[in-house]
Amino acid sequence: MTDILIVDGDAVFAERLAASLLEHGFPTNACDSLSKALGILHTGTFKAVLLGDDLPDGDVVDYLALIREVPSFPEAIIITRRRDPDMAERAIQSGAWNYITKPLNLQRLLVLLERVITYHTKVHSGFCPVSLRREGIIGNSRAMLSCLDAVAQAATSDINVLLIGETGTGKELFARSIHKNSARRNKPFVVVDCAAMPDTLAESLLFGHARGAFTSADAPTVGLVKQADQGTLFLDEVGELPMPLQKVFLRVLEGRSFRPVGSAREITSDFRLLAATNRDLEEMVEQGEFRRDLYFRLRGMHIRLPALRDIAEDINEMTCKFIQRHCEKLKLSTKGFSPDFLDALMHYDWPGNVRELIHTLEQALSRAGNDAVLFPRHLPKAIRAQIARRSMRPEHQAAKPAHHHEIAPPDAFPDMRTYRDQQIARSEERYLMNLMEITGGDMAASCTVSGLSRARLYALLKRYNVSRK
Repeated sequence: MTDILIVDGDAVFAERLAASLLEHGFPTNACDSLSKALGILHTGTFKAVLLGDDLPDGDVVDYLALIREVPSFPEAIIITRRRDPDMAERAIQSGAWNYITKPLNLQRLLVLLERVITYHTKVHSGFCPVSLRREGIIGNSRAMLSCLDAVAQAATSDINVLLIGETGTGKELFARSIHKNSARRNKPFVVVDCAAMPDTLAESLLFGHARGAFTSADAPTVGLVKQADQGTLFLDEVGELPMPLQKVFLRVLEGRSFRPVGSAREITSDFRLLAATNRDLEEMVEQGEFRRDLYFRLRGMHIRLPALRDIAEDINEMTCKFIQRHCEKLKLSTKGFSPDFLDALMHYDWPGNVRELIHTLEQALSRAGNDAVLFPRHLPKAIRAQIARRSMRPEHQAAKPAHHHEIAPPDAFPDMRTYRDQQIARSEERYLMNLMEITGGDMAASCTVSGLSRARLYALLKRYNVSRK
């Protein structure tokens, strides 16, 4: 079994490196192009790929996603002669394990490969345990399993974790899963909604206050930070934390101690910190809107959650689970859904991600009433209209070959006006049939998508004998 593939345009370098690695116990293969590499990777069980950046058939960074999708899920290490910080950053963000420069230090490379192969073996031999508590996380796509691997890794330590993802991607669910799989699982999980804290009460909410600290402070209160003692403190939407409070919280992170508002006594709290944001904190740091030192404190480890549009293969499983859960909650018989219903869900962009999918399914179940099966017409009109509009874009229409036309004899060939009218009629009929299929015959949605008045749409349906069903 070969563990490592070297891909480098310098064949002599690749062969020498392969021989050196083999001498040190690493079975290695080599090739000189990305296209060859993909073919080889799909036929083997490689754990690591060493990628040169002088390849003849493309930008190595652009191929990283394809390389990590092959069946053995190898880790990628980029080897380059260029000391380019921008490329190094782009490579890591695109999924590379590391970025190293030539000339190589063989001993350091051997240590690196040992770590990569150890990690790969653990992860892909079931390191992410079957008993991992998902806390409601659904999906088995590559991206979702990668996030769950990160959850399992984060749960084994007390390192600060920053969860990054769009609104509705489930950042709190992942935070709860980290907590429930950690040594602190039986202690409190305390959520701080940074976006909902009034500036005037923020310190009191976080750190508590002594009696008489301000006008309405009739009794002492315990702040959220102290409530998380021995457990986990989750800062949701941490990018909304006011700048003055960022400075205060940084001191708390450094010493795990603070004074409640109006108190002279310092108290401590042993908490594990998780944070989440849908904003670009790096950009906020550059703009002076977020403290650089706090950002690096938060990002001991980071987990980037995928948008729903990027894990469309999970929509089927999510839909089944959410429908079952909702029906059980309302004590209803579980409903099924048609292939067209699932197809509609797969062709929507889901800007609100999983949260929007859940709300959409709840609305569809409500609209379905006693129907045992969900169809596209049960979806909200706004979503059906968006799906219909997208389906009418040129890239979603069937491509027609530009050759092999059968030419009619001259006496049967129509004049230009007749030909144009025939083509317009065919196009209008096909458009109306697609429109009715996409919108489920809903006239309001059809008018919204087509831009036609109701009267004009009815007239065209009648002219072309197109049914609304």
